Amino acid sequence: MEGCYTAIVTPFKGNDVDYEGFEKLLDFQIQNGISGIVAAGTTGESPTLSWTEHKNVIEISAKKTRGKCLCVAGTGSNSTEEALEATKFAAEKKVDAVLIVDPYYNGPSSLEIRKEYLEPIASTFPNITIIPYVIPGRTGTQLFPEDIAICYEKFKNVNVVKEATGNIDNMRRTRELCGNDFSIISGDDGLTLKMITDDQIKAGGVISVISNIIPKAVTDLVSLSLKGNISSAKKIWDTIEPLTKIVSFSTSEPTPFGNVLFKARNPLSIKAMMDILGMPSGGCRKPMGKLTKNGFDIAIETLRQVYQNDASIFKPIEDFFGININERLNKESAMQHLYYEAY
Repeated sequence: MEGCYTAIVTPFKGNDVDYEGFEKLLDFQIQNGISGIVAAGTTGESPTLSWTEHKNVIEISAKKTRGKCLCVAGTGSNSTEEALEATKFAAEKKVDAVLIVDPYYNGPSSLEIRKEYLEPIASTFPNITIIPYVIPGRTGTQLFPEDIAICYEKFKNVNVVKEATGNIDNMRRTRELCGNDFSIISGDDGLTLKMITDDQIKAGGVISVISNIIPKAVTDLVSLSLKGNISSAKKIWDTIEPLTKIVSFSTSEPTPFGNVLFKARNPLSIKAMMDILGMPSGGCRKPMGKLTKNGFDIAIETLRQVYQNDASIFKPIEDFFGININERLNKESAMQHLYYEAY
């Protein structure tokens, strides 16, 4: 498994899924050469989608991408039975792979994640690629490299992992135990280039958030890196790196009782940036809210900086959606709906 896979947002109109806008986003990604789409993942706000919406998003993605790029469906849960049910639906819709996040909140151990969760899914659906998604910062638990290696040894359809631990030593341990035929995919935009070029990790690509707005740039970055053309890849990286730093970020916000830390967690920032740029997005579903004014200022200034440094990065958006990016980046007065004050 190689390339750039976009963890696509689920756009909303009010509190309803904007299915028309979603199809436009899929077409935009496909037109710009993306390797694949990851639908109904964390960036797609799977925790707040109803199961009907979840299934609709997967089905639309599977149909749109067929024969054009790969389709990965988020079907993980904190319940093995729910994950089995969702994976069965995804398999029936002929997706190429399923993304199985570590069970959140109830926090099973790595051994339990393997024996009571991944193995039942992998054995029930031997003809579909199973991608464990290891992100302890979200789930409060972690599937360890040793258990990944056991799964890979027992089930050849468990041959790739989405690595979002942020722990380089953990990634290197996975490569050491699983060998060179196993795929490690970055789950962190900010570590993509490092993970691909590290000889002890050898990542094959990224499941990217920032490619929602710059699919061509991230695809080119990964392709050049995998081909060993690091100097050209580094030029792209130097341009887009500021965007990777605000996929999730924090601000200090004043209140009458002292400053508080506000964490703008994914997909809060990417959906705000998409709205600024004129793409279908809508807000996030509650309890996710909005950026603070401080956070909004960081986001729009970052977009302006990247645009000033290399306007061609956003040209695919202009061409596909018929948008003047420069005009939108300078209409801040029309964007007050994207933020609120902390107090």
